[in-house]
This record gives sequence, C-alpha cells and structure tokens, in this order.
Amino acid sequence: MELERIREIAERVTRAEGLELVAVEWAGSPRQGVLRIFIEKPDGGLTHQHCQLVSEQVGTILDVEDLIPCHYVLEVASPGLDRKLYQPADYERFKGRRIKVRLKQRSATLGKKTFEAHLLGYADGVVSLAVEAQEFRIPYADIAQANLVVEL
Repeated sequence: MELERIREIAERVTRAEGLELVAVEWAGSPRQGVLRIFIEKPDGGLTHQHCQLVSEQVGTILDVEDLIPCHYVLEVASPGLDRKLYQPADYERFKGRRIKVRLKQRSATLGKKTFEAHLLGYADGVVSLAVEAQEFRIPYADIAQANLVVEL
C-alpha cells in the first residue's frame, strides 16, 4: 500500500475544500484494515458534512486508482479534543496546553514513562515541558505519543 500517495490525495482534496489534513493512518493488517484520515477546519467548526465530502472524494479517487489492494474501511474525522500531536509543528502550535506524554523508554530524570505536562514548546528537535513546575527538555525522537489533555 502506498500510504504516502494516499496522503498526497487526501492533502489535495482537503486543501481544495478549504480544510487541513492532520494525519493519515492505517490500522490493521496488510490484508484488511481501516484507513483513517483526520481533518480540521482552520477557523474551527468542522462538521459531519465536511467529513462526508472528504470521504466521498478521497474514496472515489482511491477506488479509481486502486491504491489499496485489500478490503478496507475509510474513516474521515476530526482529530478530537484530545488529539494526538503528530509532528514537531504541533508541539509549537499547542504551546501552553497540557499534554499527556508517553515516552519510548522510562525517563531517568522523571522516573516515568507516561506523564502529564505543560507544553512549553519545540525547537531544534527538543520538546520543552513543565512537570510539577520543573522544566524538562525531551528529545522529540524519545516521544512515542503525545495527546492534548481535555481541559474543561
């Protein structure tokens, strides 16, 4: 499967509709799975109709170009309030927010592998975080996953 090619198609469709592509993910086996496309509207207000429109357009292109040679389900959705941070730019974009971090290995300085922190920013391959009022710098490559924490 050509995930990068699928990403290019999704990027083209979302941009044409005035939307932004957040991520493209494949879940499942090479024989059957779920293709997830996460989108957002720059000014907020993403609706079900936006997701349906992108799903129809991307689905049609994928069917015509036959890029997925197995049975799959296409899901198009918002990344949600507890969205995953997918790329370094997300760590700068959401500076000031609380995030939940899971490291690839337990941190010697924090003594934990998973924790919540206040996101201070990103620069030069390093994510700056505040945990219990103490600042830490963690290499981006050491982070397995990070998500925004829903603050009500």
